[in-house]
Amino acid sequence: MTSKQKIFYFIYLHRTGLTVTGLSLALLLYPMVEDNPYTIGLTNLIAINAIVVLGLNLFIGYAGQISLGHAAFFGLGAYGSAIATGTYELPPWPAMFLVAALVALVALLVGIPILRLSGHYLAMATLGLNFVVHTILLQWDEVTGGPSGFSGIPYLSFGDFQFDDEIRLHYLLWGFTLLSLLLCLNLVRSGVGRGLSALAGDETAAAALGVNTRNAKIKIFVLSAVLASIAGSLFAHCYSFVSPDSFGIFTSTDMVIMVVIGGMGSIWGSLFGAALITMLPEWMDFFAEYKDFVHGGILVLVLMFLPQGLVAGLIEMVKTKLALRRGKDAAT
Repeated sequence: MTSKQKIFYFIYLHRTGLTVTGLSLALLLYPMVEDNPYTIGLTNLIAINAIVVLGLNLFIGYAGQISLGHAAFFGLGAYGSAIATGTYELPPWPAMFLVAALVALVALLVGIPILRLSGHYLAMATLGLNFVVHTILLQWDEVTGGPSGFSGIPYLSFGDFQFDDEIRLHYLLWGFTLLSLLLCLNLVRSGVGRGLSALAGDETAAAALGVNTRNAKIKIFVLSAVLASIAGSLFAHCYSFVSPDSFGIFTSTDMVIMVVIGGMGSIWGSLFGAALITMLPEWMDFFAEYKDFVHGGILVLVLMFLPQGLVAGLIEMVKTKLALRRGKDAAT
């Protein structure tokens, strides 16, 4: 094997680690290149959405299930941290992880009955969960602040160092996103991940191969809820304000669109989908009021022409064209 081949083999063998390292370096240097607080704030929102979408993609893309209610866990995490720190004056970091544990318990209690369902019935059950949580956030005025929202949420801090500006939040939020990314990448490459892939392909066949399908679905549902809760807590402490509108049914729909556009079963695609749908309103100011229709149209087009997702679909198209070109060159 030549030295050039060895280099290519090393890159191929360690491509995931090298890609994560490259992304980390790019994010580290980004605030030094981009000094516009608004733009950095937008990428911070991408980081928060990406954490939710990574967990949701495990549930949809790998476990083969459907959830139209993950904004409920996102909202529970946000309001849980807001109430714990704003009303009961708990320290923000312990409050965040305490709330994540409580959300995990809620997901477990909810998941045990509703994950007996599948297909459209499961989608409707999770949609109902989102509706119930959103209604509680909207109506329980004395606790949640009702339609006016909940303000005065403290920033996260280490001692006297507060994450109170966009650049500091950039490093905090993307640090959590990279940790979530590594968790998901390692999970899908483990025995658990292979079992989930089998479950997504054919639940009956997966059960015949020894996969405990019911437990697998519940565990991944709880994990995805915990990631959504942590993202919600970060959202609350990042903006110091939360309102029910941020956690409604349309937010859940947008999260599913992010998963589908990035590619169901594609961890890296989750980042792309979160970035595209978060940035889209910034590119279409004139059509801002029609955002939901545009998102729906994009979803339909992707499902029609690139059902494996935008990222995976484009990569597959490039590979096909290269293979056809090599075939023509070989023929001539």
